[in-house]
Amino acid sequence: MKTTLIAVATAATLALTGCGLVGGGTDTVGQKEGDITKLTVGATPVPQGDILRFVDENLAADAGLDIDVKEYTDYTLPNKALSDGDIDANYFQHKPYLDSEVKGQGYEITGFEPINLEPFALFSNKVKDVADLPEGAKIGINNDPANQGRALKMLEEADLITLNDGVDAVSAKLSDVRENPKNLEFVEADAAQLARTLQDVDASVINGNNALEAGLSPAKDGILIESAENNPYGNFLAVRTANKDDENVRKLNDLLHSPEVKKFIEEKWSDGSVLPSF
Repeated sequence: MKTTLIAVATAATLALTGCGLVGGGTDTVGQKEGDITKLTVGATPVPQGDILRFVDENLAADAGLDIDVKEYTDYTLPNKALSDGDIDANYFQHKPYLDSEVKGQGYEITGFEPINLEPFALFSNKVKDVADLPEGAKIGINNDPANQGRALKMLEEADLITLNDGVDAVSAKLSDVRENPKNLEFVEADAAQLARTLQDVDASVINGNNALEAGLSPAKDGILIESAENNPYGNFLAVRTANKDDENVRKLNDLLHSPEVKKFIEEKWSDGSVLPSF
């Protein structure tokens, strides 16, 4: 199996793609090679890339599939690649993020049921406990709308801030913070940058996959971790809506919800930094 790494998009790259974000797409899925159908799936390297590689190496052949994992480190790229027909499916996002992408970019993409959850956590190189955060502490936080609300909700549940009444955590943003007793200073950044700049702030809310890539365990290293109960942020396989009933896509989704994958997740991330959602 071949794995390709796609670097973070630059302004020049975006310029070359043209002004339109939604491509022509395609009605076809996969490449048939004899009795095997090759599916190219975009994914973040950890844990989704690891899970897909496990499926490819242990389960795919018996289902008549070959999985080519194309890795992305920039959240803005996999849905565009899927819409443009550059990949057959992607596995990196949760429903609030996909909903925001569909609304903002007009993508015709459908997600299946969640496969795994990577709990958000607050990390710090300067304090060992949330209570020790100083007055005016600098807190790194996601700059994308779907994940910023998720981070703010976690901080609210820890009594660090209070959000305006009636604000949905999925859509909450910094301007919705009503009370901030410690006068925390929020520093917005792209999700992939938060782990790299942890030393520059007092603490940072880091996405689970980015934390894992940086060698951080949300369960062991986080000074605050998101609850998994009734959590709407499970990651799933997504495809172009026109292909949601494709036989091979359905086969891959079934494999990703198999007992073997559940066991793999539980054993590989036994510290709880990645949890099965089924």
